[in-house]
Amino acid sequence: MEVELATINQFLADMLLPFMRISGLFVAMIGLSAKSIPPQVRALLGIMLTLIIMPVVPPSPIENLVDVGTFLIVIQQLLIGVAIGFISMMVLNTFVLAGQIIAMQTGLGFASIVDPVNGINVPAVGQFYLILATLLFWTLDGHLSMIQMIVMSFEAFPIGEAWWTGEQFRDIAHWGGWMFISAITLSLAPIVSLLIVNLAFGVMTKAAPQLNIFSIGFSIAQVMGLLIIWITLDNFTAHFETQWFRAEQFMCELLNICP
Repeated sequence: MEVELATINQFLADMLLPFMRISGLFVAMIGLSAKSIPPQVRALLGIMLTLIIMPVVPPSPIENLVDVGTFLIVIQQLLIGVAIGFISMMVLNTFVLAGQIIAMQTGLGFASIVDPVNGINVPAVGQFYLILATLLFWTLDGHLSMIQMIVMSFEAFPIGEAWWTGEQFRDIAHWGGWMFISAITLSLAPIVSLLIVNLAFGVMTKAAPQLNIFSIGFSIAQVMGLLIIWITLDNFTAHFETQWFRAEQFMCELLNICP
């Protein structure tokens, strides 16, 4: 009977702790963290993935599931999964922020819709960029890369053993700062183009005050903004691939699996 209880306890530990790490990933990663996805769906996906990877995950060194030490290990697994998912979410938020900057500069910020990911009102341009970035994430097999990273994390950071240091957590926080730099880089071309349009309005108003350019300038700026967004969409895929490649490299460095 003691052997059977020990076997059951080991099976539950081998299933519960990897499930917590995978659940942390699904809570924070692109696509699956949206509020429009029911928690039951994420839980079922987590259980299914846990059962798939259980044979390749090292056994958990847990003797008693009902213990303070086990609770701390559960929190540790959640933090590892959330940190990996956070890196991917910062890639997505880069394009959302860029879309919001462009919307404010073009006067399209008045058109706002509900963001299903965060449940708040955002400019339509930002939501458009969000949808495009999410579709590119699935198209480029980003979800498979995330699953690969979470599986490799069990080799880099076995359950109950050493994990990230304070410097690595600081690097993750600094990674969020790159979101603003990348967003400005992505929105720089539309901002400069609209600045030139506004300067042209100023010159026309100075040369011919009777035309009253600024009475129709707002509408012209919106039309030019939409045209500039359409022209600059050619670089959208290249920007996303660059950002996603940086994210994958950063995750590899954190997990110590870079070749």
